Amino acid sequence: MTYIEEVYANLKQKYWYEPEFLQAAKEVLDSIAPCVERNLEVYKNNKILERITTPDRIISFRVPWVNDKGEVEVNMGYRIQWSNVLGPYKGGLRLHPSVNQSILKFLGFEQTFKNSLTGLPMGGGKGGSDFDPKGKSDREIMAFCQSFMTELYKYIGPNKDVPAGDIGVGAREIGYLYGQYKKIVGNFEGVLTGKGLTYGGSLVRTEATGYGLLYITEELLKAHNTSIKGKVVAISGAGNVAIYACEKAEALGAKVISVSDSNGYIYDEDGIDLALLKEVKEVKRLRLTEYAKKRPTAKYYEGKGVFKLKCDIALPCATQNELDIEDAKSLVANGCIAVLEGANMPTTLEATKYLQEHNVLFVPGKAANAGGVATSGLEMSQNSLRLSWSFAEVDAKLKDIMVNIFKNLEATAKKYNLGSDYVAAANICGFEKVCEAMLSQGVC
Repeated sequence: MTYIEEVYANLKQKYWYEPEFLQAAKEVLDSIAPCVERNLEVYKNNKILERITTPDRIISFRVPWVNDKGEVEVNMGYRIQWSNVLGPYKGGLRLHPSVNQSILKFLGFEQTFKNSLTGLPMGGGKGGSDFDPKGKSDREIMAFCQSFMTELYKYIGPNKDVPAGDIGVGAREIGYLYGQYKKIVGNFEGVLTGKGLTYGGSLVRTEATGYGLLYITEELLKAHNTSIKGKVVAISGAGNVAIYACEKAEALGAKVISVSDSNGYIYDEDGIDLALLKEVKEVKRLRLTEYAKKRPTAKYYEGKGVFKLKCDIALPCATQNELDIEDAKSLVANGCIAVLEGANMPTTLEATKYLQEHNVLFVPGKAANAGGVATSGLEMSQNSLRLSWSFAEVDAKLKDIMVNIFKNLEATAKKYNLGSDYVAAANICGFEKVCEAMLSQGVC
């Protein structure tokens, strides 16, 4: 049994009940084999793989709050602080009924390598709660956020752990969380990112993940002697990532034909009407059925189906494991040339392997969706400097970061003779930097 196989076998024995974490760990461990083999003695003697697959700490706590009926409700809260060898823990807070320790461990583990790829001094972490903000009043959201932060504040700080938003945590939730943190500690400091522009937030933060996804898509296609202009793009999701991926794709000359939500998806043969999509999802917060009612060229379908559509490029921007083997087969059959992950681990291992085996260019989320955390890092910098950069300045820095990520993937792929295996390249590139820092800092 190899060192990697031994480490994964031990993880599987310990955490058999955490499928999402095991999936993320297996994907990374399998793909970093060329790097590990070159440094086997050093990594094995220093237990690098055991240490890097174990978080620094897992914090869990109850979150009691009072609903509008005067009834007490209780949720679970979590913060996974995975690694701070590169900088303060950094990663989002997710509010969704599906949140559990396994999902947050996979996210925190992935975040560590994603943050490494940005080149910014940030460690990895993730947190959240099984609280569902859907259907809750503003007062109920505030009550929950205040209770959540009353416990979380003990473990975070501008040079310690800087959470951000994720699924279910937007500007409203960040505002309530930040207000409670400031009230408790008595300091105005950059402890959360995704803040409002009036109190330390950064321009481009809303657009960042979607824009970054298209910047790296553009670089990928250039490297393979083609252009995004004129390409047909299928996008899943209808949140910030999907909406602003759609916006930037259209700006770069592509045609986006789909978006989706938890109930179904839109196919618009003439291309998504961005203004209408924003009106439906951002302004009125309605279901996509309302988009179809107002757009004659659009058709709404219940259930899954985005990746059955004929497209040149697929951008999964919704949630984990949404793109499965059957979707992968459909994409290949329909002539798709590239898949880039806008969400965290939206493609199953089986589907990823199938796409790569059939020469579909594939860039994993830890590289492709790093634009969000990169801009969070830029917000941290602005907070520390007491500055506010213009939209153009932040956007230019974001583009530089995403272009450099792709260049580093290309360099790593060349170094290890990986061809166009950008999954292995991303994992090795992020892993090498974290490992170097771990070895330099000793056993800690």
